[in-house]
Amino acid sequence: MTDKVQLEIVGAVATITNHNPEKHNAFDDEMDAALFAIFAELKQRPDVRAVVWRGDGKSFSSGRDVASIGTQKTELSHHELMRRGHRGIQQVWDLDAPVFVACKGWVMGGSFQRALLCDVRIAAEGTRFRLPELTHGVIPDTGGMGVLYEMCGPGVVSDLVLTGRVMEADEALSHGIVSRVVPADELDTVVREAAEQVAAAPQMTVKLAREVIRHLAIPPVRSSMADELIYQTMVNKSADFAEFRAARAENRPAHYTGS
Repeated sequence: MTDKVQLEIVGAVATITNHNPEKHNAFDDEMDAALFAIFAELKQRPDVRAVVWRGDGKSFSSGRDVASIGTQKTELSHHELMRRGHRGIQQVWDLDAPVFVACKGWVMGGSFQRALLCDVRIAAEGTRFRLPELTHGVIPDTGGMGVLYEMCGPGVVSDLVLTGRVMEADEALSHGIVSRVVPADELDTVVREAAEQVAAAPQMTVKLAREVIRHLAIPPVRSSMADELIYQTMVNKSADFAEFRAARAENRPAHYTGS
């Protein structure tokens, strides 16, 4: 198992650390497996009352390690890989402990979407959020569109998804994507203090409050992820995606047919 995703438990607070700082904590398949194994372990730990998810180095995570795509051998189909990814990250909904995400540097792509599935996001000043999937010929496929739609409405999510533009921390705060923006050197302390505050609260109270929120928030996101699973598979097999890849490889303009 890779050491690029690490788990530390101190008292009632667990800390998950993305530990691939040379690549701004970009994720590959081995890191995915390690993260999902950590979530599975935390589901069996009633002593853990809150979870902090953070990144070493300059960024929380720049998303998928593009250089690793196609280099890690698997017998799973594209559709099966996506199902594994959805089931793995949806474990955050099964945890009794709320998950606090410490956002800094780049928070991009699938890692941005995974953070959106968690309970609370606190950002350092200078944090930049982005969904660049369309620039790679695919669609966001980890629930982020559904969460952002609930938070921001169709205009903002369409802007982010269709243009792939960067959203700064202050704008993310204005849309409720993050709940606070703090100085960069205070981020870990602020997130840890928030987690410890929740860990010290009555467990039943925290659990039931989160159940109310989840009953409101999770069903539409689960539905959108089911759509993403189908549509991303269609994109992967489409003539337009084949043309996108060919045009990139041949350094020429693409000619799309919508099929």
